[in-house]
Amino acid sequence: MTDLRIGVDVGGTFTDFVLYDPAPDGAFRTLKVLSTPADPSEGVREGLDRADAGSPSEVVHGSTVATNAVLERKGAKTALVTTDGFEDVLTIARQNRSDLYDLSAGRPEPLVPPERCFGVSERVDEKGRVLGDLDGDELDPLVEALEAAGVESVAVSLLFSFLHPDHEERIAERLRREGFAVSRSSDVLPEFREYERASTTAVNAYVGPILDRYLERLGRRLADSRFRIMQSNGGSVGTEEARRHGVRSILSGPAGGAVGALRVARGVEREDVISFDMGGTSTDVSLMRGDVEVTSEASVGGLPVRVPVIDIHTVGAGGGSVGRVDAGGALRVGPESAGADPGPACYGRGGERATVTDAHVVLGRLPPEAFLGGRMSLEPDRARTALDAVGREAGLGDGGELDRAERAALGVVRVANAHMERALRVISVERGHEPEDFAMVSYGGAGGLHAAELARRLGIGEVIVPPAASVLSAFGMLSADVVKDYVQTVMLPGDTPFDDLRRRMRPLAERGRDEVEAEGVPPERIHLEPAMDMRYEGQSYELEVPLGEDFVDRFHREHRRTYGHAEQGAPVEIVNLRLRAVGEVDPPVLPDREPGPPDPAEARRSSRPVIVAGPAGPERRRVPVFDGEALRPGHEVPGPAVIAESDTTVLVGPPDRARVDRRRNLRLEIRGEGA
Repeated sequence: MTDLRIGVDVGGTFTDFVLYDPAPDGAFRTLKVLSTPADPSEGVREGLDRADAGSPSEVVHGSTVATNAVLERKGAKTALVTTDGFEDVLTIARQNRSDLYDLSAGRPEPLVPPERCFGVSERVDEKGRVLGDLDGDELDPLVEALEAAGVESVAVSLLFSFLHPDHEERIAERLRREGFAVSRSSDVLPEFREYERASTTAVNAYVGPILDRYLERLGRRLADSRFRIMQSNGGSVGTEEARRHGVRSILSGPAGGAVGALRVARGVEREDVISFDMGGTSTDVSLMRGDVEVTSEASVGGLPVRVPVIDIHTVGAGGGSVGRVDAGGALRVGPESAGADPGPACYGRGGERATVTDAHVVLGRLPPEAFLGGRMSLEPDRARTALDAVGREAGLGDGGELDRAERAALGVVRVANAHMERALRVISVERGHEPEDFAMVSYGGAGGLHAAELARRLGIGEVIVPPAASVLSAFGMLSADVVKDYVQTVMLPGDTPFDDLRRRMRPLAERGRDEVEAEGVPPERIHLEPAMDMRYEGQSYELEVPLGEDFVDRFHREHRRTYGHAEQGAPVEIVNLRLRAVGEVDPPVLPDREPGPPDPAEARRSSRPVIVAGPAGPERRRVPVFDGEALRPGHEVPGPAVIAESDTTVLVGPPDRARVDRRRNLRLEIRGEGA
């Protein structure tokens, strides 16, 4: 076994690897291979073999396996066992509508259909008192019904089981003896709100067997390595925990990117940043003020998943997003993606539909010979044919010096930008933040071609593109601490003595320390972050505040910061106790080099015609192309320019200027006003 550490991110188009060897000089290597949607583990194994990694000391892995299982409805055949009379909890849900003014708006079908929802005779009240004991004689016919339905996995979510888990434990023990995979709500989410708890438990049961088989296949390849899984909360855990709580890894890939972006920002002493991750299938954006923002209000495929996740907003716009003309003649981009197979038309793998990547090839912004450092050649003629077909369907003709394919390509890029700009405004402007107060960290394989224009539209003055930007999510996984989150519903009045709260928090703290230490973290590197969910009496939703003697005053201040007002003196409630247990790891050390002269002539490789924004509209200009790997700290590149790196391409707009800092980040100074 070597000291080599590897971060792996499985995306919709590419599987990314970052290989870090701390000795002797902290060298980094990166690798990208096409993803294998039929079995994502094949792409991971292929990349490890191509990297000649041998038996690395540690592999931290993030994946979309659980996410895709929910989105594509390809999880395990699942049943729900609940308290008699509550079998319809997943179907009734919350009766709210995703679009208030759409009279025909539908809701996603529950993962467990009504015919596989079973009730058992037991009852616990809101104080945790047993009103009706579990009838053990019911379990025999329950097992028979589950077997007859061909069920593989069972979610057990009984009424108020977070206060009295005994009945769930007895059911789970029996069902496991019969060979079923079982998820208990009192283990997955010991928190009130019956629908959200049942939904989260059902998602965990639905993805659990799929993730378990996937990790088992990879585990055989990594039998001699420490194998860890990225969670949605920005931390990593061992595979045993990931198999038990698969729902906590459902957004692990984007979480790795946010952690990596924060690491980059801290390295250049920026506290307030917006992360912009544009990959092949989607774009993920997040706003951070000194640290990642974590929320429990998440959903996947329209289904609530009430576990801690980094607050990330996702839209279906990526390099592989397909451009098409709808029935009304409007140009649409995404959310459908060409994926890795067949991929964009320019990949030459059989794809014929135009994508955002094809648009950049037609516009000259993506040099075909430099794609993936020349390891994969692009076919511009195929891209042009695909875009010409879109332009013909949209009724476009030649305009000025641009032909139909180029005009269609501009349209595809503009529509994709509109989707991503809307996402960026959701996490900033719509939440009371001024975008100009933030820097943007751009990463993902396609991010560098869009970041400058999006920043200009939002008034952001600086874009930071880290080295190896397309694999930053994999880098973030190597930087992630071990993190475990715990919650317990308590429903206490706001005048509860602080010492009583600390006493109630003690079991969570002891469990957190023990479980993080069991992950191999030394006790001195473990710290606990206790908090509470609080609200005014009568409110329906809570705010999280740190646990401290002045917790009531902290709640009022947080309420004022979030909603613009507070009711000093109004009675408050303590709904949940929360604990985050963090085991600090040694993150990769980023190299720091002295800057040199600003002239980048040594990195200039060629020039090419590129369609860029001009004072009177789009115009074709011959712009220089720079080798990103040859740029050195201190170099400055005025726009317009194309900077081609082995894993990404950056477009420097005509009014902008890029410079390379001490850590080889490209720092784009954004000039001019957005449209």
